[in-house]
Amino acid sequence: MTERGEQFLRLKAVIEKTGKPKASIYREIHLGRFPAPEKIGARAVAWRLSRILRWMQAPSAYQDD
Repeated sequence: MTERGEQFLRLKAVIEKTGKPKASIYREIHLGRFPAPEKIGARAVAWRLSRILRWMQAPSAYQDD
């Protein structure tokens, strides 16, 4: 968690939470219809839980920032 209470999810947790397969997640990221991950280390990325939850509320209306 960060200072403001934000949580980060790794790919496995994003797949479990959304029910989307890895290929679909990355395809929709490329199209701007799914939140992009953030670099959290030299070889690691994670997704902000808040952005995943926002996507889950309205997947068809989601626009990446």
